[in-house]
Amino acid sequence: MINLLKLVWQWIKTHRTISFIILMLLFILIEYSTLPRKSEIQWLQNHNPKITTLMEIRKKEAEEKEYNLIIRQRWIPLSQISDHLKHAVIVAEDGTFFEHEGIDWYEVKESIKKDIKKGKFVRGASTITQQLAKNLFLSTSKDPIRKLKEFLIAKMLEDELSKSRILELYLNVIEWGDGIFGVESAAMKYFGKHASELTREEASRLAATLPSPLQHQPNSEQRYVKLRKNIILARMEARGW
Repeated sequence: MINLLKLVWQWIKTHRTISFIILMLLFILIEYSTLPRKSEIQWLQNHNPKITTLMEIRKKEAEEKEYNLIIRQRWIPLSQISDHLKHAVIVAEDGTFFEHEGIDWYEVKESIKKDIKKGKFVRGASTITQQLAKNLFLSTSKDPIRKLKEFLIAKMLEDELSKSRILELYLNVIEWGDGIFGVESAAMKYFGKHASELTREEASRLAATLPSPLQHQPNSEQRYVKLRKNIILARMEARGW
């Protein structure tokens, strides 16, 4: 066995370029094998996932901190979600949601420019579809490989699901606080009402916290929440919403 390993190592040193290519191909193959299958995406057309990868991550983080995280989520159809909330989330998170095919390339380009200028990841460019892909299947890391997989899964989601179904899934799994997932649970938690009853003010507050739902609460008087809420309301008004 030792002699065999020596021979392999000698071959690798002698054929470095070929060895590098082989290793890269193996790496790509392994990463590709972790992507969801087409059948898994098609399953989402008529089924609601009971738990997402993000929920599992949050539960594991809670266990490491030695406390029990209770996941609160209740699935509701898109028709039972206030139009104010749908509009607020779209203008806040993905203004071209109904135009793009999963990726907003203009935002990606601007994000890359800003990241290069700052020398770190500072600007988000994820569409609603990409965020759904991450929440359902991926980790919260910002490494390039995870981002590439997010692109690929977003394209799969757009190919197999309608825009309304993507939005419905997103609004039902998005994180809105510690253990709070989905708009129905968030509406009940912060405003004591169903998602169908949310006002423009309440909807804009919920949307305002989406970039950092663990740091800000929709019903708080935090300066950040109020400023972002006003921006969202102005964007909604500009669109006639």
